[in-house]
Amino acid sequence: MTVVVSRAGAAVLAVLVLVLTTAGVTALLPTTLLPTATANPAAAQTDPDEPRFLELSIDEVTPQTVTLTSESVVTVRGTVANIGDRDVEDVWVRLQRAPVVSDSAALRTSLSLDQAGFDTVGEFEEVADRLGQGERADFELELPLRSELVPSLDIDTPGVYPLLVNVNGVPEYGGAARLDDARFLLPVLALPASDEVTEDAETTGDDTGETRTGNGGSRGTTRSSDDGLLDSDEKAFPAVPPDVSRPAAVTMLWPLADRPRLAAGVAGSGTEPVRLIDDDLATSLAEGGRLDGLLRAVEDTARTEPRVLEGLCLAIDPDLLVTVANMTRDYLVVEDPDEPTGDARPGSGTDAAAAWLERLRALAATTCTMAVPFAQVDLTALADLADSSLTDSALESPAAIVDSILGVTSTPGVMWPDSGVLTEKTGSMLAADGPVTALVSDNAVEGGRALLAGTSSTPSTAPGGNGFRISGVSGLTAALFDSSASAALAGMGTDPQTPSFVPSSARYDLSRDSSTARLQDALGALAWPAMVPTVSEVTGAAPPAAGRSVLFAPPQNWSASPDDAASVLSMLSTLVRSGLTTPRPLTALVDAAANTANDPTASLLVYPEQAITDGASAAVVSEAEEQIGRLDAIQTALVEDPQAQLTPQQFTAPLREDLLRAMSLAGRRGADADGAYATGEHRAAEVREAVDDIYDAVTVISTGGVYTLTSEQSPLLLTARNDLPVGITVRLQVDAPDTVDITDIGPTQLPPRGSRTLTVPAQISDSRNLRLEFALTTESGLPLGSSTTVTVRSNAYGQILAVVTGCAGALLLFLAGRRLLHRFRGEPDPADEGYEK
Repeated sequence: MTVVVSRAGAAVLAVLVLVLTTAGVTALLPTTLLPTATANPAAAQTDPDEPRFLELSIDEVTPQTVTLTSESVVTVRGTVANIGDRDVEDVWVRLQRAPVVSDSAALRTSLSLDQAGFDTVGEFEEVADRLGQGERADFELELPLRSELVPSLDIDTPGVYPLLVNVNGVPEYGGAARLDDARFLLPVLALPASDEVTEDAETTGDDTGETRTGNGGSRGTTRSSDDGLLDSDEKAFPAVPPDVSRPAAVTMLWPLADRPRLAAGVAGSGTEPVRLIDDDLATSLAEGGRLDGLLRAVEDTARTEPRVLEGLCLAIDPDLLVTVANMTRDYLVVEDPDEPTGDARPGSGTDAAAAWLERLRALAATTCTMAVPFAQVDLTALADLADSSLTDSALESPAAIVDSILGVTSTPGVMWPDSGVLTEKTGSMLAADGPVTALVSDNAVEGGRALLAGTSSTPSTAPGGNGFRISGVSGLTAALFDSSASAALAGMGTDPQTPSFVPSSARYDLSRDSSTARLQDALGALAWPAMVPTVSEVTGAAPPAAGRSVLFAPPQNWSASPDDAASVLSMLSTLVRSGLTTPRPLTALVDAAANTANDPTASLLVYPEQAITDGASAAVVSEAEEQIGRLDAIQTALVEDPQAQLTPQQFTAPLREDLLRAMSLAGRRGADADGAYATGEHRAAEVREAVDDIYDAVTVISTGGVYTLTSEQSPLLLTARNDLPVGITVRLQVDAPDTVDITDIGPTQLPPRGSRTLTVPAQISDSRNLRLEFALTTESGLPLGSSTTVTVRSNAYGQILAVVTGCAGALLLFLAGRRLLHRFRGEPDPADEGYEK
């Protein structure tokens, strides 16, 4: 049996073994669970219920990227904290290295290897004699890149190398064990020329030419092989430059997005200020905030290395633009997000929003821009709904919003799903109105990694090798981004996340890594495509094609800090300056992919199960399906008045957008995924309540409880009231007995926030008290508001009166005829007997 051990699992098992050894019960453990130096490197997750004693964090790595001009010694600074329930003695750390990354997948899987996979090791260095509960201690480790005399990282060729810092200690009641570790990637673009070093832990950096180490380190006096001091012009290890003969053509998507901030369930008004659920966006837009940092990094790069921007495209969420544009005017922040129309305070980010938006306009005027689907909506859920109005709001409107607010023309014919993957049904939705190129992960199509690497039996015909026709979906082509690099970029910042397309073998708990370590992983992933020619030469693999196309795509809601963003673009600048990469415009990538639409071969889409788990919940999708139908119906009843300040579309648009926000994927792959799901369900519920209020705002009322009609054809008077800010066309529906005939008055227009008296002709052939029920509906028959019941009393006798009158008339004619007959005969009328004189 093979036991898979996680990145910290071996440490936990070691502690368990040593504790049980102290108790004399080692024999109770199966030998397959004993951690050894020859453990099989494997990826797995750490059991959060296992005891932990120490936590190791990486705080600084110098240099972040090794180049020809950088230091030849790697310095790692960090912290060890006692997070356990007992003191730990003899706390020591050391630095280790795994073999060079030889394929893209290893950029992630190498970070979850067991310690045994990091087989190049330095010496242990003491951190503390004793670390009490809750105490912390700093450490500093140094290892030269190359040395033949002292322990080193033994790196002799450029590439991307996984590094590990291992901490050992002796917990109370136990024995010595590995208690934690931290891993990160070190990109080595080139090896600088360097001198040899000797073991000298007590050097002082004085005139003898010796240098001090940290924590009793292993870097000492620089000497030649014959023990004489080296001349400053001589180097024991010459510089090793990378292979720049086959540069990669790099395109970078630079997302500007945020999670939905507008308060849910508030229809358009045209006059009232917008409401936000919090004012966090004001902080993000202000100097030093996340969105400020993302924008500033591009602005600085435009000044220092403008060539990089040739291959960079701003990917903008229209929901963010709509929110920021509204923040440039007076806006409100609700006190309770559960009460979107309740108490609110003025927002504080007006100036920051105006300044940020103006900077974005200036940058977008000279930089590629593209619109992403509205609010990072789940496109799979959208395709399942199959509602044209909602689809238009999510896919067609974004470009118009971005273009109108920024005054630019965004890149057409391209779609970037937030999930990075597509189903065939979703692809058909995207291509329904014409050909489109989707930007998806390299593992979102069958054999995508091999296709990008050029090792597939059916390589792409697109220039750069990154463009594919999608099987089963007419008009859909795809350009693929590097999934490992995207996963590393997603791990950056304050809210690290694991994208849905990351396979289980490359998943691990990102919260265990420091932000510094996660930044190193991202820098290594960015450098990897540029290192492929060099690594291929060393490993004997086939060299990649020159000009191969590489697309980098962070998550759309990217939590990179300002410093992180600057580091990413600094890495891209370094790669361009060194000749390892060339910038490739997004338009060139999209056009090349679009030209594969008629290729004889096609690629199948792959949709991972994790994307279903991370998608919009079934409850939200069901709610959206019901409410979008009601919104469509009410909008057709609203009056389009060119003179009105608010149109029907403007009135209902915020609620449609709220349904998209309810299906947003923002936050669903991070540490608080449950919170994101709850937020989506709450937003959908708020939309339902808002739509209910719209329907209830149009109603009919009676002027009195009882109507007394003077005749059988007297009219009934009712009042139709509209509390909506837009006019609406209604019809009156009546539920009446058969003895009442109500004339249909036809469609009636009600003014905005007004009422109208309805004169309803009625014919009643019954003198009893009758109950009539009136209600308003749309022209399509959808009920509006609540019904009203009136009682009708008529003074008319109806059919009885007609019969009596007829009989009386007949009798009168009979008597008059008899009298005339008697007179004609000259006979006295018997009726006159007793009256003769």
